[in-house]
Amino acid sequence: MKLQTILMAIALGVARLAAPAAAQQEKEPPKASNARFGDPSSTARIYQGFLYGVIKELNEKEMILTKTKFGTDQTLKLGKKTKFIRDGKTSSLDQFKMGDEVWVDVQKEKKTGDLTAKKVVTGADVMALP
Repeated sequence: MKLQTILMAIALGVARLAAPAAAQQEKEPPKASNARFGDPSSTARIYQGFLYGVIKELNEKEMILTKTKFGTDQTLKLGKKTKFIRDGKTSSLDQFKMGDEVWVDVQKEKKTGDLTAKKVVTGADVMALP
């Protein structure tokens, strides 16, 4: 009889200690594995295929970018169909200058390997672009 009473007291004590811990765990929101930096697939989704760089040289036929993901300067051809966007609005080549940080939608030519800029984007309103 004494053994049953002791076992029952221990079981009730353990249950009493476990209940607040279980309740506390339910109140905390689940933490994502990347909670500090947010969901990388939703951040700047529109620029996932773009090439980032800083304009080093610029003329009517080409643009040279530095600080790219390749670690070397990249030369991009500019064509008649290249679109320029500054601060979320359509712009032109003469609005861009050396030192501008840009995101470039690039098309690589299969035969020559040359990179051609389809769209060049810079400015404060870059996240609102379609």
